[in-house]
Amino acid sequence: MSVKAFDCTGKVALVTGGGRGIGRAIALALADAGADVVPTSRTQTQIEAVAGEIEARGRRTLVQPCDVADPSQIEALVRRVVDELGRVDVLVNAAAISPLWKRMEEVTEDEWDRIMGVNLRGAFLLSREVGRHMLERGGGSIVHIASIAGLKGVTHFGVYAVSKAGLIGLVRVLAREWAPQVRVNAIAPGWVRTDMARPVLGHPEISKGLLREIPLGRFAEPEEIAPLAVYLASDASKFATGQVFVVDGGQLL
Repeated sequence: MSVKAFDCTGKVALVTGGGRGIGRAIALALADAGADVVPTSRTQTQIEAVAGEIEARGRRTLVQPCDVADPSQIEALVRRVVDELGRVDVLVNAAAISPLWKRMEEVTEDEWDRIMGVNLRGAFLLSREVGRHMLERGGGSIVHIASIAGLKGVTHFGVYAVSKAGLIGLVRVLAREWAPQVRVNAIAPGWVRTDMARPVLGHPEISKGLLREIPLGRFAEPEEIAPLAVYLASDASKFATGQVFVVDGGQLL
């Protein structure tokens, strides 16, 4: 396969959770691959900074905050991207909120609803809005950032794990319903050094225990997840859909 297959020049990508962590790394990697990229999150200052980095690479971008739990904000975001940049070729959904450190019998209904509202309901709403556009145009690639927590039972992160398991289910349904026009895949990282994971990875005893489970003996950096998203966004992955790509240093072995 030619290296040109990984080139995203001319594509327009929308990246939620794009203000920091894995989302930021993916947004910049897509820009490096030639795409025009719109990073969005709830925090304007974060996406302004990332948009500046995208523009410095010579790519087009927009600054518009969005809470993916709010359908009206999603609609306004997608409408603006289409109006000003012409289309959405790639959607990367990296938006998620922090997991609770609680056993399931301690979780309140409000905590359940808050995490599901962003991690699963928000992913559905976003996919629905962008998917309608992609189906009308006749093509596109959607990449959801799941987690190995969605592939195994975990303690103290139960609601987060259930939300990611549901996200994986959503990916598989959408891949079947929207083929062949739209490809839908997921990336399931293990432990990555992000702001969301810092409270856990920064705990000496917990992090020591986690490292014993990872054959590569370390946690990932956000930039190590991003190249897989570029692959899934590009024509190099044109026969991949409905898949969950695990990047966990061997933790699930």
